[in-house]
Amino acid sequence: MALIRFNERQLPRNPWAELEKMRHEMEMMLPRYFSNTQPAASATVYPALNISEDDANIYVRAEVPGTKKEELEIFIEGDTLTIKGERRDHAAGEKISYHRQEISYGRFNRAVTMPTRIDSGKIKATGKNGILTIVLPKSEETKPRRITIEAN
Repeated sequence: MALIRFNERQLPRNPWAELEKMRHEMEMMLPRYFSNTQPAASATVYPALNISEDDANIYVRAEVPGTKKEELEIFIEGDTLTIKGERRDHAAGEKISYHRQEISYGRFNRAVTMPTRIDSGKIKATGKNGILTIVLPKSEETKPRRITIEAN
C-alpha cells in the first residue's frame, strides 16, 4: 500500500477556477446551436486578396464569385483602397433546410493600405470569372528615376 503524505498531494489552487472555465466554455458554445448566423470566431476575411506590384503599377486581385458589378463599390482615399459590396443568397425567401451551409452571405467591406502612393485618376477595375482585378498606377514621384551625373 502506497503511503501519501499530506504535503505531497496536489490540491487545486482555486477550486472555483475550473468551474468558471467550464461556464465560460459553455457560454461560448451555446450560441452556436441556437443561432442562425455563424459565430464570429469562424469568420474569415472577405474578399480574399492578392496584392502584387511591378515598376509602374500595383495589382489587386479579389475573389468575389457570385457578386454582380452593380453590387460592388471601389474607393481610394489617400493610400487606402476600400472594396465594398454585398453577396446575396440566391435561395433567400425559399423554404429550404440546409444540410451544410459554408458559403457566407451579406455585406462586406475590405480596406487595405497600399505600399506606395497611387495616381488615383488612372485606376482601372475589371471583373472576369469571379475575380476583380484593380490596376493602381503608381504616382510619378514614387517611380524610380535615373539621375544623370553632370561633369564639372
